Amino acid sequence: MTIYVGNLSFDVTQDDLVSVFSDYGKVNKAFLPTDRETGKLRGFAFVDLANDDEELEAIEALDGASWMGRNMKVNKARPRERK
Repeated sequence: MTIYVGNLSFDVTQDDLVSVFSDYGKVNKAFLPTDRETGKLRGFAFVDLANDDEELEAIEALDGASWMGRNMKVNKARPRERK
């Protein structure tokens, strides 16, 4: 499972994400998408933890939590819709 993390500060770094989510398990991957034209962060990320139980625990603990001046939206990522 992949975790979607929304409403992030535009100052967040990949190391920041790994630091927060490592409290819930081993972080296999943390990805912060950037805008293709500007290269700036888009305000959301995707995180993969080592197992589903750790991911569910992180979602329960962090959804709605205040971090870096914003209330995060944390949930199971949905597959990308094709247009």
